[in-house]
Amino acid sequence: MNPETTYLKNNKVYLSGTVNSTPIYSHELYGEGFYEFVLKVPRLSTQCDYIPVTVSERLMNGVDLSEGAALALNGQFRSYNKMENAKSKLMLTVFVRDFTEAVEGQNPNTVELSGYICKEPIYRTTPFNREICDLLLAVNRAYNKSDYIPCIAWGRNARFVRDIEVGQRISVFGRIQSREYTKKLSETESEVRTAYELSVGRIVCGDVAAEE
Repeated sequence: MNPETTYLKNNKVYLSGTVNSTPIYSHELYGEGFYEFVLKVPRLSTQCDYIPVTVSERLMNGVDLSEGAALALNGQFRSYNKMENAKSKLMLTVFVRDFTEAVEGQNPNTVELSGYICKEPIYRTTPFNREICDLLLAVNRAYNKSDYIPCIAWGRNARFVRDIEVGQRISVFGRIQSREYTKKLSETESEVRTAYELSVGRIVCGDVAAEE
């Protein structure tokens, strides 16, 4: 099997929603320009997730990317490091592989990742006694690169992975979620930021699977 095909299978995303912000130029790589925009993706509840998307200019021709336009895409959940205030910050985006037609009745936000636990899981309970476990998954990409994807597991899934060892390969299935939080900058200053992570619905470790 072509190694590139294997890497594509490690990291699969399908999103369907509406364009929340029109594309703006981001960067150029090997003569190819890339643009960024935000896709508004509905949840099963009345809320929505606002997901950053990166797309090559080569895929944009003939695609309506105006604000409010309906859009569906296949891609990968990727990470990169960005310097802010002399510190390296992990940034997350969905990298578009191709645009597609939305399928009626299909979950508008689905992610499948296979990778390796690269940080000891952090297990905790909320004030309402709900179990949570934070994971950091390293997903291999072509050319000896990896994406580092923060994942959050709940309930049974949290208990299932809380003692998993660093280096263990697992597969996770879920959705990308966005959430706002307040970052304290000083005694008098704070700002609202947005975090992105994979909310896990199902986990497979070896031949053992667990679902929320």
